[in-house]
Amino acid sequence: MLFGFKTRLPGPEEALSGRSEPLFAVPEKHVVLGNPLLGPYPEGLEVADFALGCFWGAERKFWQTEGVWTTLAGYQGGHTPNPTYEEVCSGMTAHTETVRVVFDPSVISYEKLLKVFWEAHDPTQGFRQGNDTGTQYRSAVFTHSPEQQRIAEESRDAYQRVLTANGHGEITTEILTAEGRPFFPAEEYHQQYLEKNPGGYCGIGGTGVKFGDQSEGGSCPIGIAPASD
Repeated sequence: MLFGFKTRLPGPEEALSGRSEPLFAVPEKHVVLGNPLLGPYPEGLEVADFALGCFWGAERKFWQTEGVWTTLAGYQGGHTPNPTYEEVCSGMTAHTETVRVVFDPSVISYEKLLKVFWEAHDPTQGFRQGNDTGTQYRSAVFTHSPEQQRIAEESRDAYQRVLTANGHGEITTEILTAEGRPFFPAEEYHQQYLEKNPGGYCGIGGTGVKFGDQSEGGSCPIGIAPASD
C-alpha cells in the first residue's frame, strides 16, 4: 500500500494518475435488497451520495432505511479515475469513501435521508471519523440537483444549531455538486460488507444528538462494533 497524504488533500497534479477503466467488476445485484447496483435505475427513483466515514457501516445504515431501493459503496470527490481501495487509503487520490443511495422519493424524502446521514456520524471531525484517520474518512454530501444542494445546506445549518446547543464544534462536511465529481464503485468485497461479514468492523458512530431533537441519543445500530484500531 502506498502512504502519502493523510492530513491534507493532494492537488490534481499530486494525485495518482489512475486508469481509463476499472480493474474489477461490480456485482450485478444488492445481496440484501435484491436490486441492481448500477444504473440506469427505474424511472421515478433518485440518487443521493453520502460520505460519513468507513463505508461498511454507512452502507448498512442506508440499506436498512425504508424507501431505499439500492446502495453501493464507492469513492468520490477526488482526482484519480477508477481508483482501487489501496490507492484511496494512501490519501493520494483525494477521494472519500462514499455510499450511493438510490431511493424512492414517494416513500422517503431527501430530507429524511439527510437526517440519517447527520445522526449516523460526527460531522465535526475533519479528516477522520472516530479512530479512523485520513482524508478518505471525511464527511461529504455530493448533490445531484440544485434542490438537493439547497436542502443539504439548510439541513447542515439546522443541525449545526442543534450541535452547538449541545456543546459540539463546527461541522466540516463538504456539500458539493456531484457534477464533475464522478462516483467510482468500490471492489466487490466492499459491497454490502457487513451483510457478508456480520461481525465485521464498523467505525461510524453519531454524536448522540438527534436531528431536531436534543433529548435523544443516537449511535451505530445494535450489533455493529464500535470504532477501534
